[in-house]
Parts: sequence; C-alpha cells; structure tokens
Amino acid sequence: MVAPLRVGIAGLGTVGAEVVRLIEQQGRVLTERTGRPVQVVAVTARSKKKRAVDLTGIKWAKDPLALAADPEVDCLVELMGGAGDPALSAIDTALKAGKSVVTANKALIAKHGLKLAKAAEKSGAALNFEAAVGAAIPVIKTLREGLAATGISRVYGILNGTCNYILTRMEQEGLSFDECLKDAQRLGYAEADPSFDIHGHDTAQKLAILASLAFGTQVAEKSIYVEGISSIAPEDLRAADELGYRVKLLGVAMRTAKGIEQRVHPTMVPKSSSIAQVMGVTNAVTIDGEGIPPITLVGPGAGGAATASAVLADIADVARGIRSTPFGRPVEKLQPTEKAPMERHEGGYYIRLMARDHAGTAATIATRLAEQKISIESIVQRHPNGSEPLKTGAKGGPVPVILITYATHEDAVHKALQAVQRDKVISGKPQVIRIEKN
Repeated sequence: MVAPLRVGIAGLGTVGAEVVRLIEQQGRVLTERTGRPVQVVAVTARSKKKRAVDLTGIKWAKDPLALAADPEVDCLVELMGGAGDPALSAIDTALKAGKSVVTANKALIAKHGLKLAKAAEKSGAALNFEAAVGAAIPVIKTLREGLAATGISRVYGILNGTCNYILTRMEQEGLSFDECLKDAQRLGYAEADPSFDIHGHDTAQKLAILASLAFGTQVAEKSIYVEGISSIAPEDLRAADELGYRVKLLGVAMRTAKGIEQRVHPTMVPKSSSIAQVMGVTNAVTIDGEGIPPITLVGPGAGGAATASAVLADIADVARGIRSTPFGRPVEKLQPTEKAPMERHEGGYYIRLMARDHAGTAATIATRLAEQKISIESIVQRHPNGSEPLKTGAKGGPVPVILITYATHEDAVHKALQAVQRDKVISGKPQVIRIEKN
C-alpha cells in the first residue's frame, strides 16, 4: 500500500470546510486518480465552533505554526487569508521543513510569492496556488504548464466578480453605481467595506501573479496602474451599448516595445469579444499567444465550492508527486519590472464631455484634439431636446458630447482635455474610458 498524503488545513471557513467535505466525499476517486489516498489528519482555526462538516477523528492543532511543524502532516493547506502572519510564517515553516503547501491566498502570493517560491525550490516542496486567481478557472496551470512553450503577448481578464456584477446590473437595469453596490452587499457579493474590490486592488493582486507566470517577471503589485469603477455612470454604459461596446473592469498585462505594461481599469471591449459576454459574478481570462488564436477561460471566480475545487486539484498534484516551479521559472530567472507610466499607453479612448452649448464650442474642442494629433473615429451629441448639434449662436445648457478616438497616447488625451477645460467650453470633469481591442 502507498502511504496516504496526510493533509493539515489552516482555516475552516467556507472554503476550508468545503475542502474537508470534498476530500471525504471524493476519497475513492482521488485515490484512483492520484494513486495515493488523501486524508485530512489535522486542522486549526480561530475557534472550535461547530461546523457543517464532520471533524471526527481529525486532530486540532493549537495554531497554524504548530500545524505546519507537525511531523504527521505532509501537506499544509493554508486558507486563512491575509498578506502577513500567521499565514506567512506557517507557509514558510512548512516549506523549509520540506512539506508541500497549497494556498488560495492571493494577497500573500502577490506580496511574498518570490520569497516563498525560493523556499520551495530550495526544499523541493510544492507551492501550489491555483485557487488564488479565478478560483475554479485553471488559469495558473494553463500559463505555467499548458502554454509553457508558447510566447505570451497579452493576458487580460475579468478577475473580480463583485465589480462585474455591479457593471452588469448597471447596464441591464440602468441603475446607479451606488444602488448596485448596495444590492451586491445585500446578496453577499460585496463586503461591508467594498473598497478593496471596487477600487481595483483585488484585481491588481491577481494580475501581478498572472503577469509573472505569463512573462517571467517578478511578482510586483506596485508595478500595476490601478483605477476602480466608482466613476462609471449609467450614461457611459448606455453610450457603450450604442457604440457596440461593453464596459468591464479588466486587469491587463501585455508585452510592449517599452517592456511589460500592467494595468487595472474600467475598459470598453467590443461586444463581439468573448470577454464581453461574461456577465454577473463570473470571471474570465483571455490569453493571446504566438501562433495560436486567443484562449478564453470562463468560470466562477469565487465561492466556497469553486475555490475548494481548485484547492483539491492542487492537493491532487501533490499526491501525484508533481513539483512544478511555482512561477514557471526559477526565482533567480524572473526579471524585475517597473511601473509603466500610463502616459505612454497607446490605444483608443471613449471621452464624454458636458459641452457648453454656445458659439465656438465644437470648433474649440476639435482644435485642441487636433493640436495633440488625436483623430476622432466617431462623435455623438445628445441634446436635451433631440439630436441637434451644438449651437453656433444662442447660449444653452451643457450638452453631452461623446467622442471615440483612434489609437493615440494617453498623454495626448490628457493634454487635450486639460486645454479644453482651460478654455471653459465644458462643464465638470471629462469622463475617459480606455478601449481594449480584440
């Protein structure tokens, strides 16, 4: 008989309890697929409260460090969360002792992934974190193993279900951002303090991990430009719909002539694209590789069952004896990356202005754009009394003007709009949303 893989689980929340349940339920199938029984032998959590899973016969460790150091544990499963201790010390202790680690902790991997990967390489243990990005979507394995011989030019996706749910509701029902956020909180899709999600930081942590796997760079969340979705208004979504686009919060990492560009921001994507079809709390990642059509992976990006399934897949790899380099390359081969100034970004732009309805406004806006060599692909003017264009005589109230540009540099867009504001031909702050082509 092959000795069982003895698993210790730190954290018995929704995901941890589901992992215990799945190992019990899928035990026979796991053994058949891995050639080795998998057993939960010890757990630890902040409290010993009763849970909806049978823990009979499973040892309780006094704390995560004790669990990591337990000689009867072969594989530590860390499901506590947090970018520091006790998760960091527990994982570091396990790896240095030669024990393999499975974690769903994106914050920890984004901040300390290189240090932990180095410890895993030194001891020969596995460090698996499929559940840290996209939960049940196998994007880590796809980049690290499935596309190991493919040059990646771009990886981008919807990596936060909360934001995608809010934008979907805003688009489909014409509701405001605040209304949709409150509903997301009521349904449990958003936290009581939703700032980490809606301001793009959750997406940035996941993108930092994907960029490292795709381009062989060091994981560096600080190298990512981050912008959230709170400024998006229903009128932007209506305009996008009419122009053939849909607005999504995307994390984008791409190879450019100036290096690896990493950014998180609201983005207009063509309705014809695969990513545009992804609605609600669902996540998706598209990978552009040399010599192959774009690959889009779609699935549940959060939730106890989805996350637990990815954790179990990583445990199965440990049981099989698979030891992949955590980031696809040895840590010493990962290249440093700097934050790419967004002023250098090149692409199309959606611009919504509240133009003053009086003589010379249209000409002034056109002049300022021309000065920065910005070409306009389309222009839409929405007058309160119909679709008549900006007046050239009598003064009226502000008129929404929507511009779609051809590819240009972000710096040029900002300079043009600053000049338009100085000319006092618009009211308020211009709305600018980047466009991502297929």
